[in-house]
Amino acid sequence: MDVSQIVKALVEKFGSQVTGNTEFRGETSLTVTLESLKPFLRYCRDEMGFDYLIDVSSVDHFETDPRFEMVYELYSLSHHHHLRVKSLLTEEQEAPTVSDLWATAEWHEREVFDMMGIRFDGHPDLRRILMWEGYPFYPLRKEFPLAGKPSEMPEIAFTGIAPLEGGPFVTAPSDADTIEREPRAKTFEDA
Repeated sequence: MDVSQIVKALVEKFGSQVTGNTEFRGETSLTVTLESLKPFLRYCRDEMGFDYLIDVSSVDHFETDPRFEMVYELYSLSHHHHLRVKSLLTEEQEAPTVSDLWATAEWHEREVFDMMGIRFDGHPDLRRILMWEGYPFYPLRKEFPLAGKPSEMPEIAFTGIAPLEGGPFVTAPSDADTIEREPRAKTFEDA
């Protein structure tokens, strides 16, 4: 089966629950209703052979309703096809967890929650993964200022420019080739 046959079979199976079908530069994206998202993804895994979840991400369509879009990147290791599945949700809605379908989704969903504030219904451990517990903002939302927000925790978050000198990676200007110029981890001799 090629991707067009897979898409045709999915549209026939899910009918009006598939609300969009886009092909751009050889990549196919299907948009489905939020209510059918989990059954759709389960069917893709179990019946269509999409056994590898590459990524789960989200898009903030600020000042539109529905505001958020969930994006799932699927791949089949057996027939080597890629499929993108999208679903729209409002700020009040939760996305269904797919961590029971693909174990890797657990951390992807935690990152989406941490950076965008989208909650996942049924997630086994929905807590922040990058920001500290109690941080009141979602840094990848469009209203989050590029310069960041002031913090009462200066030892964790600072507003100054992070110093590069003496960091974990070092490099020195030279006439050497690219391999030699690439930054590499410090060794104890460099310290």
